[in-house]
Formats: sequence, C-alpha cells, structure tokens
Amino acid sequence: MKYDGVDDSKRQFLTSALTVVGAIGAGYLAVPFLSQMQPSVKALAAGAPVEVDISKLEPGQLLRAAWRGKPVWILNRTPAILENIKSVQDQLSDPESKASIQPANAKNEFRSIKPEIFVALGLCTHLGCSPTFRPEVAPHDLGEDWKGGFFCPCHGSKFDLAGRVYSGLPAPTNLEIPPHRYLSDTLLLIGEDGGNRA
Repeated sequence: MKYDGVDDSKRQFLTSALTVVGAIGAGYLAVPFLSQMQPSVKALAAGAPVEVDISKLEPGQLLRAAWRGKPVWILNRTPAILENIKSVQDQLSDPESKASIQPANAKNEFRSIKPEIFVALGLCTHLGCSPTFRPEVAPHDLGEDWKGGFFCPCHGSKFDLAGRVYSGLPAPTNLEIPPHRYLSDTLLLIGEDGGNRA
C-alpha cells in the first residue's frame, strides 16, 4: 500500500543506516565477550615459544632466558671450550646422551644444533636446583680435572659445557635440552623445533 506524501527513498536510507549502526553496535558488544575467551598473557607465556636475540652474545658468555617458567641457558662456546668438551668423555655418566632429553637435531657430541651455541634448561636433573656457571679451568674447589661447566651447589652434581653429567654424582641424567630452532643467525626460538624430540 502506497501512502501519498511518503518518500520511499528516505525510508530505504533510514532502514539501511539503522541496519549498519545496529551491526556496529553488536560488534562492540561482542568484542569484550570474545576477548574473554582468549588465553591470558600469563597462560600464553607459560607454554608459548620464546624468541631470544643472540646477536650480542660474546664468545664464552652465558645468556639467561626463561621459557615455561624455567631458566634457559644459552652459551657461546669458544674453540677451546669445544676442545675441552671432547677431553672429558671418559669422566661422564652418559657421554653420548642416550638416556637424556634433547631434540633429535641436538643429539651429537656437543648436544647442540650449532656446535658453538649451547642451549639447555638451567635445572639440575637431580632435584631441580639451578647449577652455577663455572667456566674456569681447574679451580681449587672443583679440582685439577675440571675443564669448565656447571656445578650444582645443592648436592654436588657437575656437568660439562655440553650439559653432560659426571659419573658417580647424584644427578641421574644430563641437563635437558629444550626444543629450539634458529629463525636467523642471530634469533633463536625456544620451545619449538618442528617435533624432532629424542
């Protein structure tokens, strides 16, 4: 039914405008509800991979990061450190890391993707204490055979600079190597390795 004096184009414009305004209003109302369904920043940090810039990591320097609330060590090993790693094989409990946790791409004598960059969880495999970084060779408190490594002050476990545990000490296995991969020569992603666990 058509009424005299009624402009249908104005009615159509008002109906379209009201529809658009209603859709925008519904969107504004939906955003807070949908955002509540997203995981919190804390939850994301608990399991999300972590990017670490290693561009300023000097030879012999240890960088500390955190992943899943655990300390992660990133060590830039010098050629001398790599030689010392080879020289302590006969003193280790698991020199080939057969009983230890590491990604498949880090299952080698240096326990790393790149020999010079070592990445490990900074937790002793005995009771979870955090060992100290002791890079010095033959200090008086660790003995003449010490070639540098990590010393756990809680119960005396010792690890070489590839995170391998010395024989006869409380720690049952080598330090755990977290999943990781390189995004570039200077950017490391901890927490993701493409599923190569061993």
